[in-house]
Amino acid sequence: MTNTLNLRIPQRTEDSFAITFAPLSIEEIYSKADDSANGAIVMMSGMVRNQTDGKPVVALEYQAYEPMALRVFAQIAVEIRSLWNDVNRVVIHHRIGRLQVGEISVLVAVGCPHRSEAFAACRYAIDTLKHNAPIWKKEWYSELDGKLSSSWVSIGACEQSGQNC
Repeated sequence: MTNTLNLRIPQRTEDSFAITFAPLSIEEIYSKADDSANGAIVMMSGMVRNQTDGKPVVALEYQAYEPMALRVFAQIAVEIRSLWNDVNRVVIHHRIGRLQVGEISVLVAVGCPHRSEAFAACRYAIDTLKHNAPIWKKEWYSELDGKLSSSWVSIGACEQSGQNC
């Protein structure tokens, strides 16, 4: 279910957006952000950690409304270029399905001539994605009695509530 975007939002052909069940590759995303005009590529890798608020996490399960999420990714790229007009590449790939601790759930990369803009644009991309993209996660916890419990968490709700999900 890997899709790349081809919708009405203006997109530079060098950009890459995807929602996928397949594992994400740091090398692949880096190469998609690479351009000879870049002086910097900044990449953010989000991964499944082993706890949330002291509760032992054993896995996460992601779901997304894919067409809208891809539109949000493309809109993020448009907004980035309105703020930092020298950005050469924007790459946003998010994984869905069940992920184990240590697996990568999202990769964001931004390539541009200068590192300060690359850092700022990459941070803007992940923060905006977490607030605006229709992506949800279910956290699976290991309870003291050995049983599993779970709860759904909207990624945007984590940021809005001040939690660091």
